[in-house]
Amino acid sequence: MKKALFLIAAASAFGLAGPTLLAHTDDVLETQKAPNGGQLRMAGVYHYELVVAKDSKEAKDNAVVVYVTDHDGKKVATSGASGTATILAGKAKATATLAPDGDNRLKGMAKYLSAPDMKVVVSITVPGKAAEQARFTPLAAAKDGHTDHKH
Repeated sequence: MKKALFLIAAASAFGLAGPTLLAHTDDVLETQKAPNGGQLRMAGVYHYELVVAKDSKEAKDNAVVVYVTDHDGKKVATSGASGTATILAGKAKATATLAPDGDNRLKGMAKYLSAPDMKVVVSITVPGKAAEQARFTPLAAAKDGHTDHKH
């Protein structure tokens, strides 16, 4: 712990610290309000924000949307990108094929229900880059019980 604090203090002294230094873990991202109401996760050099249906009581075709930004929150173009979202909800497994759908987002459809235990693995390949992956628990309550942070 002391070593981590020293490194942060040293980075601050040299002007290297700031929001980007501390915003690179899923725990920190979990405390931030996602711009589109989803859940934020690290994925290599990117942040992914996963947005799923929050109120689907039965397994039916629902949208799966992933927004891609850099560590500073700037949009990353998804033209030519591709990906998948594998959804585990209850005992069911579904896969959405993600395709570009706007400036910095990919969208697909999958048959799933909105379950608190839902887990989603997203893998996206941006042209000219290696595939990056992130794991989500989009409907689980935040660790401190709050889901409405405005940081």
